[in-house]
Amino acid sequence: MSEHEVTLTINGESVTRSVEARTLLVHFIREDLSLTGTHIGCDTTSCGACTVLVCGKPVKSCTMFAVQADGAEVETIESVAVGGALHPLQEGFWEKHGLQCGYCTPGMIMTAKNFLANNPNPTEDEIRRGISGNLCRCTGYNKIVEAIQYAAEKIQADAGGE
Repeated sequence: MSEHEVTLTINGESVTRSVEARTLLVHFIREDLSLTGTHIGCDTTSCGACTVLVCGKPVKSCTMFAVQADGAEVETIESVAVGGALHPLQEGFWEKHGLQCGYCTPGMIMTAKNFLANNPNPTEDEIRRGISGNLCRCTGYNKIVEAIQYAAEKIQADAGGE
């Protein structure tokens, strides 16, 4: 197999590794970098458990090759809490019981993080559309939506928006 050198910034840290051309970004993140918060759910882009941010945009990492991320900035769930303080989304999922098994949660949070950055004051319908590419097999999504609403309100309050 042909090896390719990949250099990217992941969670603010530059890393360089040699990978096979066929290595998926999700496997690179989990196996080569030992960042196991990104989950593998379906390998077909259906569930969103593997969602990470690539250059600020949500990407299902099970359908992107690591070599395609060469030069990119990648953010995983491990970077969301800062200095031991939960991000408002993480706090929202905790406070509003937005998870049951938790398997989809990292992908949901990464998708919602980008969504709230682009829509800081969303309606319930906008949230539901915003997370529609991420599946949860345990909940009815109501608590997930409440968690994202909680985070939106907290982020605005922290920014002095309310």
